Amino acid sequence: MVDDAVVRVAHTAQCGPELLGAARELVVAAFAGDFADEDWEHALGGLHVLVSEEDRLVAHGAVVQRRLLHGGRALRTGYVEGVAVRADRRRAGYGGLVLGRLEDVVRRAYDLGALASTEAGLPFYAARGWQVWRGPTSALTPAGRVRTEDDDGGVFVLPVPGVPLDPDGELTADWRDGDVW
Repeated sequence: MVDDAVVRVAHTAQCGPELLGAARELVVAAFAGDFADEDWEHALGGLHVLVSEEDRLVAHGAVVQRRLLHGGRALRTGYVEGVAVRADRRRAGYGGLVLGRLEDVVRRAYDLGALASTEAGLPFYAARGWQVWRGPTSALTPAGRVRTEDDDGGVFVLPVPGVPLDPDGELTADWRDGDVW
């Protein structure tokens, strides 16, 4: 159970191919196969929270740096990716354990936390104080700024004290392949 779990926080470069492979398998299974190669790539290059029981990975999440534009500023953003818990360990506190560690990183190292949630994850993030971004979303693409209406209402932010935000204003993501948010 959660009390017996081993929690490791490590940069992608410290994880090695076996651990990253296990994390990827966990996330793909948790998303019932709806997790593309680009989605996994988005979770790389930052810090991973890896939770194990008896040397078996049961939960994962990552935070990577992105730049989100808001209010005339480029905000250094801790963007949360690949949060997943093995099916037989859900609703036991593992997701909260992972997200708590990621939130601590965001609060200490970034101007803002952000993530895009599945429909099933919306209540989980809201209960932890993440706020739905109410304003319009867009992305800086190779063709210029493009509205991302389909993502409106599915982007959450974790405000950091001292950084002014208008959650009804526009929020623009930096470009990346695959899902922009």
